[in-house]
Amino acid sequence: MRQNPSFTMTDVGEIRRLIVRHPWVTIVSSTDDGLIASHYAVLLDPDRDDLTILGHVGRPDDLLHGLGERELLVVVQGPHGYVSPGWYGDGTQVPTWNFVSAHLSGVPEILSREENLRVLERLVAHFEERMPEPRLMWAPPNDPALVERLERGTVGFRLTPTKVVAKRKLSQNKTPDAVETIIRELSGNERWANPELADEMRRAHEAMAAAKERGAR
Repeated sequence: MRQNPSFTMTDVGEIRRLIVRHPWVTIVSSTDDGLIASHYAVLLDPDRDDLTILGHVGRPDDLLHGLGERELLVVVQGPHGYVSPGWYGDGTQVPTWNFVSAHLSGVPEILSREENLRVLERLVAHFEERMPEPRLMWAPPNDPALVERLERGTVGFRLTPTKVVAKRKLSQNKTPDAVETIIRELSGNERWANPELADEMRRAHEAMAAAKERGAR
């Protein structure tokens, strides 16, 4: 991902927030047979305060990716959407696409069977907690034999990225009036509405304004 100083996102807390809110990632590897991509859910490592993530792949994706043997790229895609040139007001403008994304690169560590079980249990609990009657991994009708069989079909990993490229392109280079118009259009009820992207823009621009105010003191 090409970086632009105006859109660079370096705040670890903000990147962690992105991963928490958008855990369905794309895992990309360059192999002897060419590029390969897979899609899985990941979690932040609860024992770390950096960008270490935990996850798993189903067999034989571990072999296809050469998991643990070579560098891979994890793409975290946050809110994104089309921005019409008509929202910028009069004058020559071009359409664009606003987005938040992070690329985490590194060689993952393969988890032991016991660690993988804990990660699978944590993953299920994380997504089930919002359900009215959570069905946890070890809960009936599942039995230990079933859970262990499911675990054997996966390979868990821990990735502490050695390279992070994160980008938040949210019209930071546009006028305040244009930004307000874009947020209003994305927040509406029309078919182009994108409330999540509007909220992300609002959050980013409020943070920029607060930082500018602090710098002026």
